[in-house]
Amino acid sequence: MTKLPIDHALPALIDALKSRGRAVLQAPPGAGKTTRVPLAMLDAKVTSGKIVMLEPRRLAARAAAERMTQTLGERPGETVGYRVRGEAKTSAATRIEVVTEGILTRMIQSDPELSGIGAVIFDEFHERSLNADLGLAFCLEIASALRDDLILLAMSATLDAAPVAELMQAPIVTSEGRSFPVDIRWLDTPRPKTTRVETAVADLITKALKETTGGVLVFLPGEGEIRRVQGLLSPKLPKGVHLHPLFGAMEFAAQRAAIRHAESGRKVVLATSIAETSLTIEDIRVVIDGGLARRARFDPGSGMSRLLTEKVTRAEATQRAGRAGRVAPGTAYRLWTKGEEGALQAFPPAEIESADLTGLALEVALWGGQAADLPFLTQPKPGSLAEARALLQMLGALDTEGRITAHGQRLAKLPLHPRLGHMLATAGPEAAPLAALLADRDPLMGAPSDLTLRLDALKGRDHGRQVNRAALSRIKTEAKRLRRAAGTVDAALSPAEQAALAYPDRIGLRRKGEAPRFQLSGGKGAYFDGGDGLGAARLIVATDLDGNPREARIRQAIAISDSEVRALFADQIVWEDSCTWSRRDNRVVSRRQEKLGAIALDDRTWKDVPPEDIAKAMLDGVRDLGLTPVMRDAAARFVARVALARESDDSFPDMSTDALLQSLETWLLPHLAGVKSAGDWKNFNVLPALQAMLDWPQSQALDRLVPGSFITPLNRKAPIDYSGDHPSVELRLQELFGQSKHPTVGKRPLRITLLSPANRPVQTTMDLPGFWAGSYADVRKDMRARYPKHPWPEDPTQADPTLKAKRRGT
Repeated sequence: MTKLPIDHALPALIDALKSRGRAVLQAPPGAGKTTRVPLAMLDAKVTSGKIVMLEPRRLAARAAAERMTQTLGERPGETVGYRVRGEAKTSAATRIEVVTEGILTRMIQSDPELSGIGAVIFDEFHERSLNADLGLAFCLEIASALRDDLILLAMSATLDAAPVAELMQAPIVTSEGRSFPVDIRWLDTPRPKTTRVETAVADLITKALKETTGGVLVFLPGEGEIRRVQGLLSPKLPKGVHLHPLFGAMEFAAQRAAIRHAESGRKVVLATSIAETSLTIEDIRVVIDGGLARRARFDPGSGMSRLLTEKVTRAEATQRAGRAGRVAPGTAYRLWTKGEEGALQAFPPAEIESADLTGLALEVALWGGQAADLPFLTQPKPGSLAEARALLQMLGALDTEGRITAHGQRLAKLPLHPRLGHMLATAGPEAAPLAALLADRDPLMGAPSDLTLRLDALKGRDHGRQVNRAALSRIKTEAKRLRRAAGTVDAALSPAEQAALAYPDRIGLRRKGEAPRFQLSGGKGAYFDGGDGLGAARLIVATDLDGNPREARIRQAIAISDSEVRALFADQIVWEDSCTWSRRDNRVVSRRQEKLGAIALDDRTWKDVPPEDIAKAMLDGVRDLGLTPVMRDAAARFVARVALARESDDSFPDMSTDALLQSLETWLLPHLAGVKSAGDWKNFNVLPALQAMLDWPQSQALDRLVPGSFITPLNRKAPIDYSGDHPSVELRLQELFGQSKHPTVGKRPLRITLLSPANRPVQTTMDLPGFWAGSYADVRKDMRARYPKHPWPEDPTQADPTLKAKRRGT
């Protein structure tokens, strides 16, 4: 066999696996770890059981198995076999089985002891896919609880090995690898924003073909970009240059053509990140990096994970460039400037941090444990996990205690997101086309939102619209496979009913008004763009939204009838009586509604509402309107008096605005009979409710400590205002004739505003004797001229208090 860099590290690796049963192998791309390590383990008799190796992609799994069988001079399915979704080549003689990550999860769930399996290898673990993280966590738990002889090996090209080695309690074995120098070439200036990536990449390929020799590997984010670059290049390729696309959804024969040695001329391979690792693509001397990658992210719009386009990370760019130096010195072109490189993220995030966790939550429930107890390299976010569990309970996959149901066990076996699995398991084979359609990309991009247009396209009726034929073919193939997986279910549900099963939280009821706005059963709002044909429908099922958390734009939906909704969700539709405060109407609104989640299929006025329900709803109105409208005159004075009394005796209740609003149920609720609106609240006399907060001893103490009124010399009660810095009172000047001492409240002097006979302020004083002796003379002179019919004695301290004018003739 040809010597590979990994060969130098194999003795140390085999020794670690034999002595410790675990290891982390760190080796750069091209070192040969994928094809050499399993064979070395088999040759060294590390285990008597089968060796299972995980690969992140189907193409990598098949290619790795075929490369190993070529080394052994055999065919796939003999000593080395593989299992991927929809295809398997194994036999009783198979000792090494290469599988995709989801296959391992199914093997573990069906046989937790992994009977007959002696070792599990996690290849390309640095990609940190959700299934790889879950598989490793399960295997570590199996090894600690059931199988202490289970050998575990994580292999990585770029991963910081220390954290995973610590998690596994395993030694790190490093292969330095061998690579030839690669000349990195950046753009001189940033790519103009108006220039599409595909156009810029096509131009860069043309340039590279002129400047270099050997095969060219081009990294693009997805099939769409590959097809567009292919279309731009095909008419102007030099003679002898062969163009090969390479992405996961292609037929294996076409993938093989892209991988194998070019028989003549040069080849240009337009590939997704599928070509970053695991695969050996022969003849490559040049790499062109478009700078973009697709990653699985939870997409609130679809309620599932979607592949979103993001900038490449520095680790990915390094790994891509290294492809040019596998067999000879090479060249790597980057579609960004050297200055822009510093802004790139160092490593791609682990999928468990950002992807939809519904599938993981289902697998953990099927396992019978809790995610927090499993040895994940990165623990899933609690909030995201809680949302995933809530969805599973809505679908009937988990019970109210969070335990998996028989239906959940069925969903776990289906190769679909639990939403779509629930639809397929409930609706049967007839739902397979819709399940395949919703699991894939939209084959009618740019078409109106109506889902029936897509279903028509699957039946060959495209209505003259532009169709992505590759996507449509892929969806049809998947639909056939899902039909077989669905089993026998005699449901006969319409496509709208099928969609509602997958999205019970996305059943939308049109709101009142001209705009096509909808309330969704899950509580959120959504709308159609103007002119969309579904905008006039009363009820819809929204299968794709733009993800806006406030009010989402509906990208894909299907109309559904009342009768269909009622037939599907009869056990969940309930009559609810609601008595609530309406901020829009500024009043308590009482409705009787037939509800499915947050939508009301029937809505009518609730008559004979219990008074206590109205009063409770009005409390929200009080919180909305505040206390200011009712804190007038006597109520405001009372609150101020209690606040002063509380300064010396904290047994008095706290009547600050915040305290009163926080305790409305206690002091205000019993007094709210008949109050239903903002107008009622404005006219409400709140004083009795405030006074009721004091018991009898407190009321007596309040009158003693902070009296509510001042008894004038005429034995009249004048209310004291405590809202300012000093207690104050307003009195006619003549009413204080004969008062030689300044009035006080306790030890605090009253601030007296002296009024004219016309009740206009004349003077404010906190020293009445001083006023009589001083400025009264000037006031008397002015007042006598203005009010000659009223008494203005020279010595007011000797006069009798009065509110009357002088008798005629005196």
